[in-house]
Amino acid sequence: MALSETKLVERKASRATRIGADICVLGAGIAGVSAALEAAALGRRVVLADAAPSLGGQSVGALIGTFCGLYSNGPRPYQVTYGIAERILRDLGREGALNVIRNRRNTTIVQYDEVRLARWIERALAEAKVDLILGAVLTDVGRDARRLKTLSLATRFGAVEIEATGFVDASGDAALAYGAGHPCREPAEPVYGTQMLLLEGFDEAELARIGTEAIPKRLATVAARYGLKRKDGFVFAVPGRGIALVNMTHIAVALDPFGASQAMLDARAEADRLVGFLRAEFPEAMGKVRVRSYGQPGMRQTRWIVGRHQLGADEVRQGTRFADEIARASWPIELHNRPDDVHWEVFGDDHMHYVPLRSLTADGLDNLVAAGRTIDGDVAALSAVRVMGPCIATGAAAAHALDLAGSGSVHQIDVVALQRRLEDNLERRDPAP
Repeated sequence: MALSETKLVERKASRATRIGADICVLGAGIAGVSAALEAAALGRRVVLADAAPSLGGQSVGALIGTFCGLYSNGPRPYQVTYGIAERILRDLGREGALNVIRNRRNTTIVQYDEVRLARWIERALAEAKVDLILGAVLTDVGRDARRLKTLSLATRFGAVEIEATGFVDASGDAALAYGAGHPCREPAEPVYGTQMLLLEGFDEAELARIGTEAIPKRLATVAARYGLKRKDGFVFAVPGRGIALVNMTHIAVALDPFGASQAMLDARAEADRLVGFLRAEFPEAMGKVRVRSYGQPGMRQTRWIVGRHQLGADEVRQGTRFADEIARASWPIELHNRPDDVHWEVFGDDHMHYVPLRSLTADGLDNLVAAGRTIDGDVAALSAVRVMGPCIATGAAAAHALDLAGSGSVHQIDVVALQRRLEDNLERRDPAP
């Protein structure tokens, strides 16, 4: 067998690789994926960029493991978000990769296999011929008055410049709007993230016998003994997989480079202390439990745009309707603003709250639309619309708004035409499975 030959290379003068698009999406989490696939289905050339080397954002990397906000409340729930949500539920359901959990906090959530979701996202984007640039960190935003023109990115393989007609900020941290010099909001007081875990080696029958409330009830009394801050959360066994999804920590959020790196190490250490608690306090069910996987630190609310309308907590509580509404949800106000607990406001069976287009758009910028947890709301309101269902819906709305705007302004589009396109996400009511 002949041995492979080598060749000599030398670094030449650095020149950015340039690519053009109709719509550029920054952030490949579920909101960005929704925006990219919707825009591609409209015939637009789409570039999707993300700082991670893989797709799916927190929906895959943080091991969130549950679709929240896809259904209405009460004993007869119906679906409220469609678009890629409908395709994901159909395709992962056929693979046996979903598990429906009803009547937890008066709502319906769906457990999913994060590996199957990751592959679904990868296949869907490939089939849609979306151009991908992964492992790409935003370094600069080119702007001409009211219009964004280019994104400059750094990758390990060299610089990249994307020129586009319209832009979606689905970064989760408003990286695009912030980089463009647009005012952004950060919470005045901490909003905590979570280090999610997948555990294996537990006794599933014994865990079921204990019940879902026993573990957080015990944690509430002994958390300090194990060096833990949070005193609530859940351990969900995933049927047929021999694993359990754990959401029982609160971790600090940092938006500076060194702080973010340290926060990741601190989060893992806190997760290890949580495992120690489970082993010691529930030896029959969890005495031999071990960590199968640590998720990326899960961030809830870090930085978001100043929109033309800030969605308010009272508007969420009252189910305020808007002339420019583009998404709906019934998820509770779920505010992680205390180290030891979570502030929940659970809504009734008939409750629905809405998101206006103006919370996705920014004064002074004609071709930027936010999606996901980057949209504008006060801290409590945002906590009710930053989960998966509304993120998918706002991603779809962003794509359609930019498509309608073309080379014009998202502030001057035909909102009724936009709502006709988004009718499923505003009116359709298929019963939950």
